[in-house]
Amino acid sequence: MPDALLGTQTIALIYAMLCVLVIGFQIALILGAPWGRITQGGQVEGSLPLAGRLAAFVSIFILAAMALAALSAAGMSGSLGPVQVPDWPRWSGWAAFGAQCVVAFFNWITPSAPERRLWGPITTLKASCVGYVMVMT
Repeated sequence: MPDALLGTQTIALIYAMLCVLVIGFQIALILGAPWGRITQGGQVEGSLPLAGRLAAFVSIFILAAMALAALSAAGMSGSLGPVQVPDWPRWSGWAAFGAQCVVAFFNWITPSAPERRLWGPITTLKASCVGYVMVMT
């Protein structure tokens, strides 16, 4: 396997693991973690209300799809441990990149300073990872 492909697959795995960590954060929000100040615009003190928890629930599926799209774009379709990576069309990786860039943008302009400090760098790193995967494959 060429070295560039191994590097691209490593970056795709890093992106997917970051998505898994954010999914864990979303699950904690759904379960009532008092982190309203660092998510969804930072307008809620403490735990999110039902609407915020539903948004967190939906985001889990979006994050999983974005992770799978990056892995697929990196040529990692098939079994990856307990995960079955689909062989999706290339545009799905570009869609993940576009969505990740939008998320990063909104995290940098959120009125919540704590949310901006936490998620701005994380979502920018994630956008950089998936962007790298898409450019290099």
